[in-house]
Amino acid sequence: MTQLNIDQVFATTASRACDFQFTAEIAKVFDDMLVRSVPFYSEQQFMIKELAKKFHIKDTRIYDLGCSTGTTLISLAQEIGGDAGELIGYDNSFPMIDKAKTNINQCGLDGLIKIDYADLNGAVVIENASVVTMCWTLQFVRPLQRTALTKQVYNGLVENGVLILMEKVLTNNTDMNRLFIETYYEFKKRNGYSNEEIAKKREALENVLVPYRIEENIELLKRSGFEMVETFFQWYNFVGFLCVKKGR
Repeated sequence: MTQLNIDQVFATTASRACDFQFTAEIAKVFDDMLVRSVPFYSEQQFMIKELAKKFHIKDTRIYDLGCSTGTTLISLAQEIGGDAGELIGYDNSFPMIDKAKTNINQCGLDGLIKIDYADLNGAVVIENASVVTMCWTLQFVRPLQRTALTKQVYNGLVENGVLILMEKVLTNNTDMNRLFIETYYEFKKRNGYSNEEIAKKREALENVLVPYRIEENIELLKRSGFEMVETFFQWYNFVGFLCVKKGR
């Protein structure tokens, strides 16, 4: 197994006054950042793979929007393999795209997975898909553009296709929201992040990552056309949504 580069981005920089960006510095350590920052990350990846396998239809496409370093696509390609018409990843960070292509090449999956640049705040090509994944991606899309994006996903899915959406969320109660966030920071400290690193990253993400409440996400997804929206995972303020485009 390849040794992960350790995330020390917010430990080695004196000041983080600028907004969070998916730079080459972030791409280099992103896999470690995910493992140490996303609760039950490995289990969530397994659940995504399990659900995708159940809903994937032979010779249809799989898309990952905000594919970062390609982890989810690689897992799905290894699980579904030749039954997939094509696996396509979109990201708006060229360093992430380069890292994803390197990882895919190392796994010998170049012929099955295609990675392209796309700004998810605009038009995105999604065609003949039975599975679309968005893992902690929608929260980075501008709120005014989220309905347009999820409608594009819905329109690009075949009947009985699914969107598997992983997101950070807000609660309906301010005190409970504060409790969940504090619990999340304790989780990060258990994984080796210092109070300073946590504070710097929180400041950098403040104007970039805009979470919705669970109910707001469900309303958005149903407004986009999804006839069935269910939560299948929750750990405090992290939630997984399974969204199904029902057959006529």
